[in-house]
Amino acid sequence: MLIRFNVENFLSFKERTVFSMIPGKGTLKQFHKTKPVKGISALKASVVFGANASGKSNLIKAIDFGKILILKGSKSEQPIKFQPYRLDAKSIVSNSRIEYEIQHKGKNYAYGFVFNSKNIVEEWLFEINSKGENKIFERNIQNRVEFDLEPLLKKNKKEEHKQFLKFIAKGTPSNQLFLNEITTRKVKDNVTNVDDLFCVIDWFQNSLKIIFPDDKYKEGIKSELKDDSKLQITFEELLKYFDTGINGICLEKIELESIEIPNRILEKIKEDLLTTKTENVRTLLSTNSTTYFISKENNELSVHKFMTRHNVTGQLNPELFDTLDESDGTNRIIDFIPLIIDLLHGDNVFVIDEMERSLHPNIIYDLIDLFLDKSENVNSQLILASHESSLLTQKLLRKDEIWFVVKNNDGVSQLHTLEEYNIRFDKEIRKDYLLGRFKAVPRIGNRNSLTVLPNQNK
Repeated sequence: MLIRFNVENFLSFKERTVFSMIPGKGTLKQFHKTKPVKGISALKASVVFGANASGKSNLIKAIDFGKILILKGSKSEQPIKFQPYRLDAKSIVSNSRIEYEIQHKGKNYAYGFVFNSKNIVEEWLFEINSKGENKIFERNIQNRVEFDLEPLLKKNKKEEHKQFLKFIAKGTPSNQLFLNEITTRKVKDNVTNVDDLFCVIDWFQNSLKIIFPDDKYKEGIKSELKDDSKLQITFEELLKYFDTGINGICLEKIELESIEIPNRILEKIKEDLLTTKTENVRTLLSTNSTTYFISKENNELSVHKFMTRHNVTGQLNPELFDTLDESDGTNRIIDFIPLIIDLLHGDNVFVIDEMERSLHPNIIYDLIDLFLDKSENVNSQLILASHESSLLTQKLLRKDEIWFVVKNNDGVSQLHTLEEYNIRFDKEIRKDYLLGRFKAVPRIGNRNSLTVLPNQNK
């Protein structure tokens, strides 16, 4: 679970900005909160509202940036690729900062780093609880001793284990995170007790999932439909539940040559699969909203196409539809079904930009409500950046789950929550939002000042 996220001097966030999933003082919708872990609870949902270019996507990009730097790192001897706040000369040459407070496997951690394009200036990991914090490691290039690994060294009694940790720290490049070095070196094979490091890495690797508007989540799961009847039933039930008009789904066998992509690409795919020494290989190909699965078995290729079934009046057998023939909204729902399944399995944090795109307001509303209703004993989170004002209701969300991002006259993004306003629980807030009470709406100019458009009166 994400407890808090801090960002400073990154894209449109100039000053240190805090996005918090810690429950406020409100007593309504207690089932939206997780059970406390060492005194700390987290909210299961949050929606960030704001005008175009206010900074909603930049907040998600900041969360994603840290994940990429931890898991993939920076290229050797190359600058760390990011954009600081660029509308202030001082900020351009100042350090940036990112910090996550997370909850995973029964523990709470604070992990963060200060950086610029050349160096990781600081890096730290602490275990935290409601009463305080315990250092796991700390790094500061301005200190005489760059790495403080003492808490880790105390947990490892063998001298060779201590030496290996020191060796990893000393060999960490100046533009690389220590946590990234831990992921790329054989630390588990050489050190006994580094569970806290790998617990945090596991959260970034397996729990935190960030989805941008054009991303597809776990599209490959469709290939399991023909072998997993429970998965197929789940898909079909949810497609009927969301009123898509689809009565079933299937993987239809087709010829490789019928895939509508250039022949040179088909031939390259064919060559790559047939020349690989591994048996039972499967690859996914997605084009124009259509998904194909190409498999190699016994040195032969077979192709299956994901299709939908529709009942036909007066006809016994259903009609098969290419997903290209389905609406954008239906395809969006199909893309989100694996997400719903994983959310309700637990231990997942989904951060999604423009989840409502191509969806009817009632669908996106019900999707959030469905998750919250079914997740009473599930620890997962759904964090959205959205324009959909129909979600702005206390019937669906708590006040501390509603956030606004506003960009001031200097182009600086700032965050605030509905809980900062004195609003009754039964107050309709959507109208106040659209009227600008919470500031997170576009400031449209005076149309009489437009000089370049044709004058219809003349």
